[in-house]
Amino acid sequence: MVPWYGWPVDESTGYRTGRHCVFALHVHLVFVTKYRRGVLSRPAVEDLRHVFAKVCHDFEAELVECDGEDDHVHLLVNYPPKVPLSRLVNSLKGVSSRRLRRMRPEVSGRYRRGVLWSPSYFAASCGGAPLDLVRRYVENQRSPGK
Repeated sequence: MVPWYGWPVDESTGYRTGRHCVFALHVHLVFVTKYRRGVLSRPAVEDLRHVFAKVCHDFEAELVECDGEDDHVHLLVNYPPKVPLSRLVNSLKGVSSRRLRRMRPEVSGRYRRGVLWSPSYFAASCGGAPLDLVRRYVENQRSPGK
């Protein structure tokens, strides 16, 4: 097992292990710029990738992938079960907004207030077996007394 941010990783399964849990939690996140304005250049998306990776590291999470277009970014994050997803998202959006506006004044100039992201976000769990397969597996478990 190879430790990763204090969480050992089983190389054969990719599962991370904690003291009382074994887990593989991945989430696909999408953040959209306020008013869907096309303010993100390729270098800005690269800057965001570094900021997102640092925030993930602070949460003992891993930024697996990150890319985007001029008005939104996609992130794939592997995170531990002790981290509330809403807290991680709040930090990712808040820190990235502040840092990108400092690093790239042209982005800051496009908005009146200190805002980069729309207040909403998209999140979808991903990885593992397809949902239908998991549902059938759970349905077919033996019940006590059967």
